[in-house]
Amino acid sequence: MSSKSRSRFQSLSRRICGVGAMLGLAIFAGAGATMPDGRPTPTGLEVPRWLTLKSSEVRARTGPGLDYRILWEYRAAGLPVQVIAETREWRKICDPEGSVAWVHRSVVSARRGAFNASVEEVPIRTGRSEDAAVKARFSPRSVIALDDCKEGWCEVRARKLKGWVAEDSVFGAGNRALCDASRQAGEAR
Repeated sequence: MSSKSRSRFQSLSRRICGVGAMLGLAIFAGAGATMPDGRPTPTGLEVPRWLTLKSSEVRARTGPGLDYRILWEYRAAGLPVQVIAETREWRKICDPEGSVAWVHRSVVSARRGAFNASVEEVPIRTGRSEDAAVKARFSPRSVIALDDCKEGWCEVRARKLKGWVAEDSVFGAGNRALCDASRQAGEAR
């Protein structure tokens, strides 16, 4: 092999190795999204994660398919639910009462929401502090749009109102799984 041919071969080899390394890094970066059992998520998105119900008639099932028995029907559009496992078409969710069910991907939205699961009003403040003025009150058993959470506070909005609620005062915020993904679908225990 001539030195010119060897040089071309080495250059081509370096390019192929570089492309291979880039592909390996891309695959490795996408492999971070895993389900609780360690398998990669079919969507490539993190589990657990928050979604909201799209309509006021969402059927909850015992398993991921139309042939599984319907457990109940959610009647609360905008209700936040936490995805704790998934298939390509179905999401295993945890609801505000701690119940686990399967719903089809078409009935959930990536929009975020917050639910006041308590019997007390939650103050919506002008800033991220207990000392910030109260702008409004988040009624018990109600839903509000949630934009983002940082430093223990979540920005919420309803029509022209925008404000902050403490992250631990609402359902729909936080990063830890609230229900065990290995638990069978059904009522909370």
